[in-house]
Amino acid sequence: MGVEIRVEGLTKSFGRQVIWQDVSLSIPAGEISVLLGPSGTGKSVFLKSLVGLLKPDRGHIWIGDRDLPRLPESKLYETRKLFGVLFQDGALFGSMNLFDNIAFPLREHTRKRESEIKNIVLEKMEMVGLLGAEHKLPGEISGGMKKRAGLARALVLDPEILLVDEPDSGLDPVRTAFLNQVFIDLNAQIGATFLIVTHDINTARTLPDNIGLLYQRHLAMFGPREMLLTSEEPVVRQFLNASKVGPIGMSEEKDESELEAEAKLGHDPGKLPPIPPQQMPSNGMLRTGMHAPGAWCAAHGVTPPPGSFIDDLGRNWVEEWPRYVASMSPVGAHGGPGAPGAPGAPGGPGGRFPGNPPPGRHGSGAGY
Repeated sequence: MGVEIRVEGLTKSFGRQVIWQDVSLSIPAGEISVLLGPSGTGKSVFLKSLVGLLKPDRGHIWIGDRDLPRLPESKLYETRKLFGVLFQDGALFGSMNLFDNIAFPLREHTRKRESEIKNIVLEKMEMVGLLGAEHKLPGEISGGMKKRAGLARALVLDPEILLVDEPDSGLDPVRTAFLNQVFIDLNAQIGATFLIVTHDINTARTLPDNIGLLYQRHLAMFGPREMLLTSEEPVVRQFLNASKVGPIGMSEEKDESELEAEAKLGHDPGKLPPIPPQQMPSNGMLRTGMHAPGAWCAAHGVTPPPGSFIDDLGRNWVEEWPRYVASMSPVGAHGGPGAPGAPGAPGGPGGRFPGNPPPGRHGSGAGY
């Protein structure tokens, strides 16, 4: 299972340039969280701080009961083993084939025999749909396959926390959707805590359990997906609408004169779009971090935008959800979703969420 990450009063600067300050949030164990923000707001710096590659100026990063910035080097080294990291470009060694790239952490950090390493590598390659591509070099495969190879390498030490830096970078929307499905399925299978940095609005709206937004050197908001997708906070609304109207400008924030001019013209960032149903695991099982559609809105007296939680087949999942959960049976398998007391496999073929691929491996072709 995953580990909770608690960040308290975190501040980081380079010289006189403050990247962000007084950032506090709790990333729930075993859930998928997404971190958004305009370019240059320090999202990658935040990830590097979480894994201990950069030391903050002040504040705390609690990984379980360990305060990362205050750990001695030996304890920091051990704590880093809880993490897997998928870098923007995959960060593969160009002279090694995919098998050796993925095996690298095992050979560097463990004393496992080659037979054990082979079994682990092939297992992780199968999990991300790369089985059969072991002998290919990074230069011989597509961008999507590089991302998945980097993901397999991040998984070989069985991390409890997975940090993912802009997985959609360099990928078209279709490949991004396939990769998001891999993240969903992995979270359902291994129960790790995921934090994904992205600029992709569709990813932020359909993938995570929680969303955060960095802006103007602070954390503007962090919380359950529905809280962000119904927020009237100007910067959140502008970013999720991909609108030019609002406090975010071309470089950083707009000055007062620009905002006053927009206000005089009566411009606004537009109506909030409907909240889509959350993406489901391929096998239709529930993840531990998932909540009933509309549950947060109902609990906080928030009316979601018209058309929210309605799928491509016209079904309203606020109404369908109780029937969907009732159709599932506890089976005690597959990690989180099948844990004791949790819903297991669907009771029939109608149990799968619409729009998801059928069970099995997906996107393993050369084009992806």
